[in-house]
Amino acid sequence: MSVELFRIDDRLIHGQVVVGWGQTLGIAFIVLVDDEVRANDWEQELYRMGVPPDVSVVFASAEEAAAQLAAWQADPRRGIVLTGDVGTMSRLVAATHGAIRRVNVGGIHYRDGRRERLRYVYLGDDEARALESLSREGVDVSAQDVPTGTSVPLAALLG
Repeated sequence: MSVELFRIDDRLIHGQVVVGWGQTLGIAFIVLVDDEVRANDWEQELYRMGVPPDVSVVFASAEEAAAQLAAWQADPRRGIVLTGDVGTMSRLVAATHGAIRRVNVGGIHYRDGRRERLRYVYLGDDEARALESLSREGVDVSAQDVPTGTSVPLAALLG
């Protein structure tokens, strides 16, 4: 499988993704799955600026990503599929019928209605339930901010 990482990170493309994960995994493409960014050329250009020229970036809606996932997994290059929120990742997992077996929770920051689970993960009750649902469906859900960090299993994350 050439998609090396399915990651939820509300900052989307940034240094931890590009340098930390990208260089460690030797990625050649990033798929940013976000319906709003997909519809906004200006935002796409901003995200492209944070990526080295040898790494391609694909912007997809959740629906487009579900339709293209098999092709990305068959790509001989290594890649990352990135969503900005739990809901989008949950929709993608559901639409791909078991094709996604592991999800990394990389960074979900504070906002009203969320509580701290780790220093880099804040979840609301609905988000926690959605991650539990993914786990019940056989998806290995864990939190890890950087490749050298400790992987925290979902049970410990939700404690």
